[in-house]
Amino acid sequence: MKLIILSDTHIKAGQSLLELLPGDLFTIMKNSDILIHAGDFETMECYNELAGLGELVAVRGDTDVPELMELLPERQVIEVEGVKIGVIHKGQLTSDNPDGLRYLAKEMGVDVLIFGHFHHPIIEDYEVLLLSPGSAIVPGVAEPSAIELDIFEGKVKGSVIRCDGDVCSYFEYERK
Repeated sequence: MKLIILSDTHIKAGQSLLELLPGDLFTIMKNSDILIHAGDFETMECYNELAGLGELVAVRGDTDVPELMELLPERQVIEVEGVKIGVIHKGQLTSDNPDGLRYLAKEMGVDVLIFGHFHHPIIEDYEVLLLSPGSAIVPGVAEPSAIELDIFEGKVKGSVIRCDGDVCSYFEYERK
């Protein structure tokens, strides 16, 4: 199963996520099995555009419109090929102390915890795999990014997708 993970798209009213995404990333998303969004769509239009591409797993972010706050849960757990994946928006992580997210992952009973809010990709392996995809639209301190996970028979292999204009490249990692 191929999962594409996004967060913090922050699409304003009247904007189109699909028009603002790097072209390569849009193609990668269309060829995925599941899209995961870790919050901060901001608009229903953004949510609807992603939901129109295929299976979407999503949580609400702290800047989402009230309709999304009512529609989406604060956290969600799915299982893919025997791997339990938790999704939240805002977690507690500092560069030298991932304990808050690690404890949350244990509380949720997940092997992988996906979170947003930071606008730059984060990959930490502390008993559980902690992943933040960054932002493909509003990157802040890093170039636009997302994460691709391939899960097969309980093994997780992934890549940070970094985009420059319409061209994307990969940084790969693997957890067995």
